[in-house]
Amino acid sequence: MHTPERFSRLVCDALIDEMSHFSAFQLRLRFHCVETITTNEMRKLMMKCANDSYGIILKAENNAVISKTIEELQKHRVPVVTLVTDVPDSKRLRYVGMDNISAGMTAAYLMSQWIKEAELDVAVVLSSQNFLGEAQRVQGFCQGLKSMLPSVKPVWVSEGYGVDGMTFDVMLDALNRHLNLKAVYCVGGGNAAILRAFKQAEREVLSYIGHDVDEENRFLLNDRKINAVIQHDLQSDAREVFRILLTFHGFLPVIDHSDAFSKVNVVTPFNL
Repeated sequence: MHTPERFSRLVCDALIDEMSHFSAFQLRLRFHCVETITTNEMRKLMMKCANDSYGIILKAENNAVISKTIEELQKHRVPVVTLVTDVPDSKRLRYVGMDNISAGMTAAYLMSQWIKEAELDVAVVLSSQNFLGEAQRVQGFCQGLKSMLPSVKPVWVSEGYGVDGMTFDVMLDALNRHLNLKAVYCVGGGNAAILRAFKQAEREVLSYIGHDVDEENRFLLNDRKINAVIQHDLQSDAREVFRILLTFHGFLPVIDHSDAFSKVNVVTPFNL
């Protein structure tokens, strides 16, 4: 998983918790979670894991090298399930996660209720544009803004990878270049760093929507620093991942796979 530690911790906890539903199979997990990694390093790690694995749960950038690696693994009967963000033009077994476009449109709807017809810019913060799931959230958000809040202009802020220092730097740079930046939709994490950048720039935040109820976001919600968080059920995602991999290897009966997405939930300070 290529992701900030705060999110990988949520995923790992969900996978460990859901293993109890499959105790008859004596599942064992090995976690390889990194905040920064090159595409070639990710490829080497995936191929190494394939030597003695029944499958790989993957969160990675969407590019040709990763797609080719998934194809090579599939030829060796090592299935790959993409989690949270997809590599759609690959031989991956299935994507598990929310409908990211729907999540982005949900965020746009929420923001339209809070800032109404204000003329301002909103920072759309991605960890990287190479993660398809995040790009899809932004796509949905921008579509929603166009129809529900046309006076608000989205400004893309990316390549901080959700890492605290890097995210602070790219956010502060955006604030210095866009003087009307007064709202945030963060799809990739690093919210504390983003808020520090706003404070240093002496800029008010009129509306703030994030993703995932991790420890940092729980604190920020309770402290009313962010208005709402888009959340999906990682427990059910983890259960689905195990079921897909066990079915592939013939340990569970084949059932009709609907391509239903995880449910998109909205969390506020009042329903944590």
